Amino acid sequence: MGAADGLGWGRVRAGRAAVPGSGRVSSERRWVAVPPAFGSVVMATGIVSIALFAAGFRTLSALFMWLDVGVWVLLAAAFGTRALGDPQGWRAAAATPPALTAIAATTVLGTRLVLFGWTGTACVLLALAVVVWPVLLVDVVTHMGHRMPGAVFLVCVATQGLGVLAGQLALVGEGDWLAWAALVVYGLGLALYALACTRFDFRQVLTGAGDHWVAGGALAISAVAGSKLVASPVWTGLAHDTLRTLTLAVLGLALAWYAVLAVGELVRPRPRYDTRRWATVFPLGMTAAACLLLSTAAHVSWLDPLGRVLLWIAVAAWTLTGIGLLRSLAGRGALG
Repeated sequence: MGAADGLGWGRVRAGRAAVPGSGRVSSERRWVAVPPAFGSVVMATGIVSIALFAAGFRTLSALFMWLDVGVWVLLAAAFGTRALGDPQGWRAAAATPPALTAIAATTVLGTRLVLFGWTGTACVLLALAVVVWPVLLVDVVTHMGHRMPGAVFLVCVATQGLGVLAGQLALVGEGDWLAWAALVVYGLGLALYALACTRFDFRQVLTGAGDHWVAGGALAISAVAGSKLVASPVWTGLAHDTLRTLTLAVLGLALAWYAVLAVGELVRPRPRYDTRRWATVFPLGMTAAACLLLSTAAHVSWLDPLGRVLLWIAVAAWTLTGIGLLRSLAGRGALG
């Protein structure tokens, strides 16, 4: 999938196919015709819900969660239909970074469901993500090019998503082995971030259509993954202090990216709606969540008010992007 295609679970394009001789639209084609933004919609909506929960806005967080569940189910149906109906096209799309939104979206939703008390469902989602993750990751990494858009950082995001969900499950008593697994993927995710940096086109800061923000969002989700490790009782003493220092450093880099990307938006405004703007909302929400979670886990009190400010920026961005998506769908007649 090229940069112009946006983020999504494969090259799923909007459109309808008439049933020959009937004048009707194929129901299968309707399912496949999910706009490519929806993968990052799940990611963005899920992390905003988690950040709202961390800030104490439980009712609003629950509304975002149920919306996220609905979009994930819709997208999973489209994903499955595409895999069965067009396996060749599905395999081609699976070799591109945006395919990894399937993993990231599933793990973010799973993490929110743990907070809701649905640990069994979250375990199933983790197992599903673990099965698909290595297949997609290897395919994407082996097909990486140079001067790529921000979607290249999804190799890190998807990996750290596994760590976030595993770490959250460990915190609610599902087994210390999950904390160790989260530690392994935390390190792997940081290594993949370094790899992605060598393939990223840094000119995207001024020219990207939205997914360039994943450069910072990948560090933000790494900080969230680290917050689960810092909060875990598995590590004490020097091990705990090392994880705390490393994770705070990662958050510092994420905040630095946030500032650089925000300045880039001011220098080169890009107000027109693009599906890749959901890949902007996700890092905004993830950075807010990282600040809120680390304020508690790492005992850094000033991160809490900062996280709350960033949270409402993310909510505003989610709202504006949602309005843009609805207008885009209405303009294409996709709601009819």
